Amino acid sequence: MAGTGYTDLREKLKSMMPYRDGHKGSGGGLTREPPEPPPYDRKRRHQEDSGSEPSDYEEQKEEEEARKVKSGIRQLRLFSAEECAKIEARIEDVVSRAEKGLYKEHTVDRAPLRNKYFFGEGYTYGSQLQRRGPGQERLYPRGEVDAIPEWVHDLVIRKLVEHRVIPEGFVNSAVINDYQPGGCIVSHVDPIHIFERPIVSVSFFSDSALCFGCKFQFKPIRVSEPVLFLPVKRGSVTVLSGYAADEITHCIRPQDIKERRAVIILRKTRLDAPRLETKSLSSSVLPPGYNSGSNRDQILKPKRSHRKADPDAAHSNLCSCVKLHYESNLGREKGRVCYLGKVKVVLGSFSDLFWFPSCTRV
Repeated sequence: MAGTGYTDLREKLKSMMPYRDGHKGSGGGLTREPPEPPPYDRKRRHQEDSGSEPSDYEEQKEEEEARKVKSGIRQLRLFSAEECAKIEARIEDVVSRAEKGLYKEHTVDRAPLRNKYFFGEGYTYGSQLQRRGPGQERLYPRGEVDAIPEWVHDLVIRKLVEHRVIPEGFVNSAVINDYQPGGCIVSHVDPIHIFERPIVSVSFFSDSALCFGCKFQFKPIRVSEPVLFLPVKRGSVTVLSGYAADEITHCIRPQDIKERRAVIILRKTRLDAPRLETKSLSSSVLPPGYNSGSNRDQILKPKRSHRKADPDAAHSNLCSCVKLHYESNLGREKGRVCYLGKVKVVLGSFSDLFWFPSCTRV
């Protein structure tokens, strides 16, 4: 794709190297990490997309929006490598318990290359509602998800309170997102009618990145250049508020998950947040034509299965992600072997638009 700015697979792989030493963390001192988006050629990107040079006004507008996003971001390097290891062991316990079916139904939400674990409060989102779109999200009835584990309070929240990142008693919702290489979460704004600000996240297992202002396209999946690219280190805390939380979407792109990565998202629900009821639903949630009885159960679409995703399907998805981020002329290097995370990529034939690699797990 021309919009990626890469014309050589080796250049792309080289760009990934800074994220491959995520476990070489430093000590547990409090260190601020100002957002530092990597340089990319705006003029070249604009010229490739539109065939013309960007105007000074357009460049200034992009830079101004990036400044607004930065104004709503705070980053801290708060957790040492040793502390990360302890927390990561606890995350493994959560995964194990989920696989054994020890959590409530709405605690676990599985998808290829990404699993979510809701604690304290859970909510409907995305395709789970018949009515889709911003503002349609609803909290589950109280007690529908498991309580926040004590280790989250002891190992994560307490330290955030000690360093005055959040006040005592702020958090009543904790979500663990567990990503496999090539996983992603599409552009979104954390529901303003559900959650107070700030939004706090802590990253584990490996380094990654958070992108702002991207647009996703699907079948095949493609992601536009971000307004702001924010590196996120293992053990770092990212706090979103203001413009960064409310006025622009954020996402995690497939190409930014090189190794397994988990993030713990800590939030507070609004007192007036809409909530699904156990036996009866408010009129604001009911679809047209709703009467009573069994119709109530049709408001929510069937929840995803709690079984593990098919590894072959996930692998196929990853291969698609790999394929989409390189230029078509690389197909001329047929037979060349490269590695992306834990995936062995053998360049194959090419067409006018894409080259098609064969991928094998290592």
